Amino acid sequence: MEELDLKLYLAKKPTDEQIKALQDYFKEVPIEEILVGLKFAKNRWSAKDAGVLKVGRKSIIQKEIHSVTSEQAQWRLKNWKMMITNYRRRGYSYPTISRIKKILIEKSKKKSK
Repeated sequence: MEELDLKLYLAKKPTDEQIKALQDYFKEVPIEEILVGLKFAKNRWSAKDAGVLKVGRKSIIQKEIHSVTSEQAQWRLKNWKMMITNYRRRGYSYPTISRIKKILIEKSKKKSK
């Protein structure tokens, strides 16, 4: 294992625990993995900072059913196999697809305004 001095410019001074944690990460985790993690963290921070970060199943479901009318929900349910194919192509998991279907069923029973 090689020792390397690294100079960092930070917005605020880290605590002793944070410095120790960083040292442990650099000691245990390969540098390639650390760089991948830092790239992910930077992209996530940029999205969060810009206000466009939408993560998790709830936001995916909300995006899919946000402005669906009763008629559109009925059409999607009639063509459900095609909808599953489209959702899987987008990378949605089966539990997410199942939740979308459940909400579409509720919306299809309501009358359109």
